[in-house]
Amino acid sequence: MNFRLISALLLGLAGVGFLCGLGIWQVQRMYEKRDQLEEMTAGISVPAVPVPAQLDPEKDRYRPVTAEGRFTGETLYVLSGKPMIGAGVQVVSVLEMAEGRRLLVDRGFLPDDDKHKQLTVGAVKITGNLMWPRDSNQYTPPPDPKTGLWFGRDAVAMAALLKTEPTFIVAREPTGDGIEAMPVDTSSIPNDHWGYAITWFLLAAVWAVMTVALVWRIRRQTA
Repeated sequence: MNFRLISALLLGLAGVGFLCGLGIWQVQRMYEKRDQLEEMTAGISVPAVPVPAQLDPEKDRYRPVTAEGRFTGETLYVLSGKPMIGAGVQVVSVLEMAEGRRLLVDRGFLPDDDKHKQLTVGAVKITGNLMWPRDSNQYTPPPDPKTGLWFGRDAVAMAALLKTEPTFIVAREPTGDGIEAMPVDTSSIPNDHWGYAITWFLLAAVWAVMTVALVWRIRRQTA
């Protein structure tokens, strides 16, 4: 029994299988991302309505809404950045409606130099899209205890801190104070998974060719 030959075959099969698995995973992600983009496009294309009394995070995700009330001055800042501008924050403020409902409003981007400016407290009408973001994961640091800066939007945690409903309205239009709105759209969400899948499949093919060449060389040396 030629152990070198068996080892080469096993290594080759394992490598090809692993690389093909990564390619298949990227194809699956491509279809998942396509479905997500189609859902988002369908959700943001309907006419805006007043914020419903009862909200469903699945059915109402991305739904365009309007809301009137006042910014209370309670605000959280999320680390962010924009090309050609640099570092900054996303401004998340509390909107208190006439009937007493309190919702979170993602007002958009504020450059780093302006993040300490005093924000307006007063009446406002918001047009935006409903979201229940949870940008953080197990690797995301908790909010900085000194600055209060967050490292990802978390609807549940932010709502618990500010005593609001765990619902975001992502503003479509500027809400004042020089804050640049960052509306929900699909233009900033690439779906490049097909290119990644091709890369992994090509690497699998190269690995297979190298394995065949190695096996041929071992058999020749053995002969």
